Amino acid sequence: MGRKAGSLYINPKKFGAVTKPCMKEMITFLNCLSINQMNDEKCVRQKELLSACMDAQTNKKRKPGGSINYQLQRLSRGRK
Repeated sequence: MGRKAGSLYINPKKFGAVTKPCMKEMITFLNCLSINQMNDEKCVRQKELLSACMDAQTNKKRKPGGSINYQLQRLSRGRK
């Protein structure tokens, strides 16, 4: 279930399924930085992989209103 903080309803299931698309690349880049005492000249390959992953994420387009719940709410508004 959820918890109430004042009058705000928080659904913990919503935050548990958040995807982390470039986490692997970011961890490898940060590990490389920590090994090389924050010298990013030695971590060029990991930096390029992280940049490529982040660029690929910004180019993805989401379908607006694609969920089944959105469509059901839209249809029920028309019936009233």
